[in-house]
Amino acid sequence: MRILMPLPDRDFDVTEVAVPWKLLTDLGHEVVIATEHGDGPPAADPLLITGVLFGQLGAEPEPKEFYRQLTDATAFRRPLAWADLEPEAYDGLILPGGHAPGMRQYLGSDVLREKIAELWGLDRPVGAICHGVLTLARTNDPATGRSLLADRRTTCLPAYMERTAYYLTAWRRGRYYRTYPAYVQDEVVAALNDPAQFERGPIELRRRGTATDDTPAFVVQDGRYLSARWPGDAYLFARRFAEMLT
Repeated sequence: MRILMPLPDRDFDVTEVAVPWKLLTDLGHEVVIATEHGDGPPAADPLLITGVLFGQLGAEPEPKEFYRQLTDATAFRRPLAWADLEPEAYDGLILPGGHAPGMRQYLGSDVLREKIAELWGLDRPVGAICHGVLTLARTNDPATGRSLLADRRTTCLPAYMERTAYYLTAWRRGRYYRTYPAYVQDEVVAALNDPAQFERGPIELRRRGTATDDTPAFVVQDGRYLSARWPGDAYLFARRFAEMLT
C-alpha cells in the first residue's frame, strides 16, 4: 500500500519518522514523503542525532541507523510538494512529530491541513504521534466545522513530558522543547467534544519501547485513527498502524 508521510523541511523527530518508515517499508509498503515545496530532501532535528545535552536526550542508535537508511531512499531525496498531493492516491496517512522551531512550517500549514481533511474523509487509516496530533486537532471537518478529532479518543505529547523536558534543558537550549506557548496536550484537549476523550497513558519519562519490547509504549486506537505520545511509542505505533492497513 502507499502511505503518505508529510514532513517539514527541517527539525522533524528522527525516531517518529524513521521507525514507521523502516517497519512499513520492510513489510513491502511504499512510504511517500512530501514537503511544502518538494524542493529537495528534508532534514531531521540535528540535536536528536548528536544529543540535546552532553550527547544525551537524543534518538537511540537503531532509529538513527534507520534514519541514515532513509536519507538514501529516493522517496526521501525527491519528495512531493504538499500542494500537488492527491489524497485519493494513498491508502493511509502518518503524521510524525518533532518540537524544534522548524516544525511550525508543517504544524501551521493551511495547504497541508486541506489535504489532510480530504484524506481523512476517505475513511482510510490515519496515524499521528506526538506533535503530529496537532495537525489533526487544527484541521476542521468541512461537514461539521469542528476539529477532525472532536469526537475521537486520542493521546498526544502529554503536558508533563513537555514540561519536564523544557525544565531540564532551558538553561542550555532555551525554548527548544516549547514549540508553542500552549502545551500540545492543552490544544488537543480543547479540540475535543469532551476532555475525557484524551488518554494520557502511564507516566513515563525514560524507558522507550523497542523492536522487541512494547512494555513502556502506549497508543490509542479509535477506529481507523491511531495516536501515540512520543518517540518511545514509535515501534508499537508503527506495528499497530501496519495492522490497520490489513
